[in-house]
Formats: sequence, C-alpha cells, structure tokens
Amino acid sequence: MVNGRIHSLETFGTVDGPGIRFVLFMQGCLLKCQYCHNPDTWTLNDGKEMSLEEVLSEIEPYLQYYRTSGGGLTVSGGEPTLQAQFVKQLFTEVKKRWNLHTTLDTNGYNEGDRINDLLEVTDLVLLDLKHIDDEAHIKLTGKSNDRTLKLARWLSDHDRKMWVRHVYVPGIHDKEEDLLNLGRFIGTLNGVEKFEILPYHQMGIYKWEMLGKPYELEGVPSPTEEEVARAYRLVEEGRKQTALVL
Repeated sequence: MVNGRIHSLETFGTVDGPGIRFVLFMQGCLLKCQYCHNPDTWTLNDGKEMSLEEVLSEIEPYLQYYRTSGGGLTVSGGEPTLQAQFVKQLFTEVKKRWNLHTTLDTNGYNEGDRINDLLEVTDLVLLDLKHIDDEAHIKLTGKSNDRTLKLARWLSDHDRKMWVRHVYVPGIHDKEEDLLNLGRFIGTLNGVEKFEILPYHQMGIYKWEMLGKPYELEGVPSPTEEEVARAYRLVEEGRKQTALVL
C-alpha cells in the first residue's frame, strides 16, 4: 500500500462527473497552465500525506448522497495520474466496498499503457484538452499537447467513456480554425459522452500572489455568453465535418 499526497478534498462536488461526488484533489502537476486556479498543487512534495484508510474514512459518511444521486468519487488535482498507484488502490477499494462510480479528472499528460491498471478501475475519464494547437499549448502550459492527444486516442481505441473539457480564455482560445480543429479531433474519437467548455475565471489569482508568482493573464476577462456559444457552435461544426468524412 502506498500513501497519497493530497492537496484538498470536497464532499459535495456537482460539476466533476455525474451526480453528487466526493472530489479528491491530488498534489503535483507537470503542466503549468497560465490560468491555473490551484498553482499550489504544482509541487510534488507538498500537500498532506494520507493513507488509503484515511481517505476512505472521509468518504464513508456521505455515501448515501453519492448513491442516491448517481454520483461517486472523482479524483482530480493537480494531476492524479502522477500518483496512479495510489489512485488505483483507492478506486479498487471504493468499488469493492461500496460499488461507487469512479471518475478520473486528468490533463492526459501520461501514457495509456503505463496507467492501464488505473484505467481498468475507472468508469469515466474527464479529459482536459487545454489547446488543440501544439504551439499555443506549449505557450499556455509549458508542455506539448502530444501526450494528451495520444491518451485521448488510446481511450478511444480501448472503449473508455470520456468527457472532453476545454477551458476557454478570451484571446487564447477564440481562433475559428482552432475551434474547428478541436471539433474535428473530437469527432474522430469513440466514447465521448460529453463535451464541455469551462469559461475562464479569475478566482485563483490570489493564490499566484500568495506564492509570489507573476500572473500572466492579468486583466483578461471571463468570456461572454456569446463567446462561449460561438465556441460550442464551431466545435460542433468541426465534429460534424469529421462525421461526414468518416
């Protein structure tokens, strides 16, 4: 049994998968997203060390809510696949004890074959696709999107259920061709149950200030409803184009 390094937890999550969910935020992330609202999760050696039983005891009091709402457990971060062994243990145990639905919220910066044991006990993957254009992805996160796209393809090839999520930042995600290409890529994937645009918000800026880090998106507004609607429309158009080709 390995212990996990935990950043925080939430007992009544309603946006990270179906139903009401226990959301466990793991410590550590290799991407450095400019809009990250939890930059304090980046370092691998911070957070609180917890055993499997300690985490299970946090979940147990709320089981009734998760069961009756069709919810379950979501492990997020940070990037949970950096602690794949611990998350695998946790997912295995909540299924064995309580038959809970399991969701993995990941940026995809890993390889399917390396984390296959974890994915075997994962009911749903929330795949955060930060940018479809590799150059823009590197500028936004510090890393290439190659691994994320490969993991998306691996999930598709292995019949895994996924929701694709895309944070939308004005000035970064508004190019028509990028949104069409995002839709075209999603259109080639099997198992995509849902596509969600998450509008950029400024709620995490204070954490950057506390950590003494310069916030590069200073002054960038949240997108308008019209901007988000346009993005959905273009992504959907791209998906339809792929469907016609396939």
